[in-house]
Amino acid sequence: MVVLSKPAMEQFCLVKNSCKSTTLPFPGVPLIDLSKPDSKHLLVKACQEFGFFKVINHGVPSEFISKLESEAIKFFSLPLSEKEKSCPPDPFGYGNKRIGQNGDVGWLEYILLTTNPEFNYQKLQSVFGVTPEKFQGAVNDYISAAKKMACEILEQLAEGLKIQPKNVFSKLLMDEQSDSVFRLNHYPPCPDIQELHGRNLIGFGEHTDPQIISVLRSNNTSGLQIALKDGNWISIPPDQNSFFINVGDSLQVLTNGRFKSVRHRVLANSIKSRVSMIYFGGPPLSEKIAPLPSLVEGEDSLYKEFTWFEYKKSAYKSRLADNRLGFFEKIAAS
Repeated sequence: MVVLSKPAMEQFCLVKNSCKSTTLPFPGVPLIDLSKPDSKHLLVKACQEFGFFKVINHGVPSEFISKLESEAIKFFSLPLSEKEKSCPPDPFGYGNKRIGQNGDVGWLEYILLTTNPEFNYQKLQSVFGVTPEKFQGAVNDYISAAKKMACEILEQLAEGLKIQPKNVFSKLLMDEQSDSVFRLNHYPPCPDIQELHGRNLIGFGEHTDPQIISVLRSNNTSGLQIALKDGNWISIPPDQNSFFINVGDSLQVLTNGRFKSVRHRVLANSIKSRVSMIYFGGPPLSEKIAPLPSLVEGEDSLYKEFTWFEYKKSAYKSRLADNRLGFFEKIAAS
């Protein structure tokens, strides 16, 4: 178990517990059954109102989930000296506390991987042993199922928006050159959290996801929060039997702002470890991102056209909390 000394706490971001409360009762995270015939309309509504929802009847086999979580816990339980044999991430590999290269830190450790099944796991070989095939197999099985679910959701969203063809979004993830990534996050318990005098320790600072869509699954530990349109932060009750879905910046642009990329963060927990698994569905690096013509008929395009490579490069030069899309927004003539 990692223990924070008081000086060490100072390097982490702290937020007061007294975040603004909502003026109206929060109705709860939209829960959508993907097997129901009206799910496409509920998906569109959730993306417009929250940019965030959870799904059931998602088709991801439970054994894929439990197998990967078991492998992740096994890895994160290793001594730090062993885990650090596969760091720093460049960009793939093991990371601890540092998030990106611009000074952001969090109370977490993680493994970042490409979703390419041909990825060479040699870098992680020293940690997983001479034959890391078991870990690699668990990752590839899980990613394949998560990607399939993400594509189904994106196709239902296209149908709900009456866009043709219905694979206008999903084809970007299915492309062999898709720049999608996968992340395993571990937030250790923070035993000294009571010494923060009414403040919370940030596990992962507030941000939006730059990709098209994010598929999140975590164990039964609280910590995740999303920001509502009015700026209020809402804690999301854990649900290890469902998947949480985030709209990413790229999908916000493709829909000309109809769907909102949700700002979210994770707070540290004083008692339990939090393990989360996130598939970030991204387009090919050369893909041009701009509002779809069918969604800007009779209205102005809110964003300049850019390639995913340009946006990714810009996003990863920024701090987590920055408005990453700001540079690509069209400024209305005064």
